[in-house]
Parts: sequence; C-alpha cells; structure tokens
Amino acid sequence: MIPLNIPDRPPFYEGEKAVVVSCDMITAYGHGADVCWKGIMSGRNAVADIDRFSTAAFPSGSAAMVNGLRYLEKDSLVLQMFKKIFDTPSESVPKDSGLILASTKGEIDLLEKSLLTGEGEASECNLNNLLEKVSQLTGITGEAIVVSAACASATAAIARAAAMIRRGYKDSVLVAACDSVTEFVYSGFSSLMALDKFPARPFDRSRSGLSLGEAAAYALIMSEARARKEKRRILGEISGWGLSDDANHMTGPSRTGDGLSLAITKAMKTAGADEHDIGFISAHGTGTVYNDAMEIKSFKSVFKMEKKPVYSIKGGLGHTMGAAGLVEMIIALRALKEKTVPPTVNLKDPDDDARGWASGNQRAAGENKYGLLTNAGFSGINAALVVG
Repeated sequence: MIPLNIPDRPPFYEGEKAVVVSCDMITAYGHGADVCWKGIMSGRNAVADIDRFSTAAFPSGSAAMVNGLRYLEKDSLVLQMFKKIFDTPSESVPKDSGLILASTKGEIDLLEKSLLTGEGEASECNLNNLLEKVSQLTGITGEAIVVSAACASATAAIARAAAMIRRGYKDSVLVAACDSVTEFVYSGFSSLMALDKFPARPFDRSRSGLSLGEAAAYALIMSEARARKEKRRILGEISGWGLSDDANHMTGPSRTGDGLSLAITKAMKTAGADEHDIGFISAHGTGTVYNDAMEIKSFKSVFKMEKKPVYSIKGGLGHTMGAAGLVEMIIALRALKEKTVPPTVNLKDPDDDARGWASGNQRAAGENKYGLLTNAGFSGINAALVVG
C-alpha cells in the first residue's frame, strides 16, 4: 500500500469544494443511514445487555452492539461490519481514490483471540493490516493511510480528506471508519469509571457516564468538479474543519473548553462562516459529566449572539469511538436535508448549563446554511467540522 502524499505544511485551504457523493453505515440500529436516522428520530436507544463476553466484573453490563456479529472468529468484528457495507456499495468507488482508515483499536479482537484461544498471531491486529483488508474490499489500489486520533479519529480523517481535495492533491478520497465492542475495550473504559450502568444520558442532569457502541461507516468524498463530471449525486459539502489539542490530561478534557473553542473557530474560518450561518450543533455528547459540561461551555464561548440547537446521537447508538465522527457527519447531512434537528435520545432533564441548548425533542433546523460537528478524544484532541 502506497502512503498518501501529504505535504507537511499545507497552505491555507482554498479552491475546489470537497463534496460527499456516497456513504453507508452499520450501527446497533441496523444497516443503513435510513435505519439509523429513523431509530434516532423515534427516540429509541439501541443499548442492550452484553452476551458477547462476561460482564460480571464490571459495574455496567450493556452496550449498543450490531446484531449477527461473531466474536473471536476468523474475521474480526470490524471486518465483518465492513464486508456488510462494502458488499453492495451505493455508488462505485473509483480505484484511483485515496483511502483513509480511521479507528482507535481496529481488529483488537484478533489480539484477544490469540491470547484466549491460542489461535492466530497477536500482531494481526495491527491497523496497517486492516488498512490492506479495506483496500482489498474496495478495490482501491492507490495511496492509503491510517488516522488514529482516539475518539476524534473519523473527524480528523474527514478533515484530512477535505483538505487534500481542497488543495488539489486528490480528487477522490474514501474515508472508512470502524470500532467494535470487545472485552479489552470494555474493560478499559470500565477501569476509567466512564461507563453508565444505564443507557447514556447526554447533557442530562443525572448523566453519569457513556454507553459503548460499535459501528463501521464510509463516505466517498470528491472534488465537486469530478463529482459533476461523473454525474454523481451530491449529498453535502465538507465546508470547514479545525483541529486542536488542549494537552490537559491523558483522558480528561479541559474544564475550560478553550481547546474545542479553538477547533470550532478554525472550522468556521475555513468554511467562511460566522455564527449566524450555523443552524445546529452535532455534539460529541458522550454522557460523561466533564465532557458534556466542557462542550456546552465551549459552545457558549463561540456562539454569543444566540443559543444553537444542540444534540448528541450517542444516547441512541452508543459511543462508537473512532467511527463516531463519520456516523455523526452522515446523520448531520440528513438533518440538513430534512431541516430537522434530531432529539438527544434519553435526555429528560437538561442540566442548567445545557438548558435551552440541548433537548430530548426534535426541532426545526431553520434555513441556516451549515451544521457544526464536534468530537473530542483522549489526550485532549479536539476536532470540528462544518458541513453544508
């Protein structure tokens, strides 16, 4: 696999528009963006008891998992999900596309299988091996890289793809993202005391942690010129992006929200947008006490003129880790199309800071041009996208 040719210091982003022409996903709601949208809009959460491994040692025993996956089998959980969504892609993927794979742990269950059953090699879980498998599934023969930026992985990958297209380095990039619920991953979040024993309640006064989820998704991003030349249907535009790192703590976010505010400001500047152009905010909204408080503080520091409708989809399909930003971008594009802000599933009683911003009810998105998406990850990584 040839690494993507990315300059160390790309100039300011101007030029060709980066547009989404095809996408698909599989989540705990099922296969497809329509299924996921309907699940979220119904207010139903997909969190259920775990039967994949024993949770007797953990304070929580639930997660949002994809039905029908086989644990500790030949194919990893994420490869099984990728095979489902790439079996019949909605649009053909050009073989000359760049490929960016986003994930935190990838095929970590291959490591578990090696340790627990003695089958296979532990080194098989290397993310570069998964990159090669995704390349084979899609038929892409060109340049490819892995982006692993904790739970902001997919958002950072989308930003990288859009930057490459805007500057003319590539005219087609496939972004694929994935993560799965395994015993290794679950025990890690449990050891951090980050899991809620009930389905996660983003921005709720009673929130006490996140619900893990799993997903695989992809988006084919092209230059507008190539998309129109090939008569592709344009689903939306990646208009702006921004990344930052608050360097606050190995796992905890900055209490001030300054790092995320910087990422948002960068994204809006890249998009040429001001606060009046933003119709809604798709928040990271994990349901943990400090993340949600930090995000609301950040939103208030950027949007001083008026409150924006804020929502999180993680109360419905769980925190899908490295895949979260891509799933959330696809849902945000649907929200723009429908001019509807989805509800925050499980939000019953917004805390004082979130009141007037986040809601458990769907709302009108208005005629604003853009949606803003935010994600944050361990080590203080912050990422923001503006989509139109």
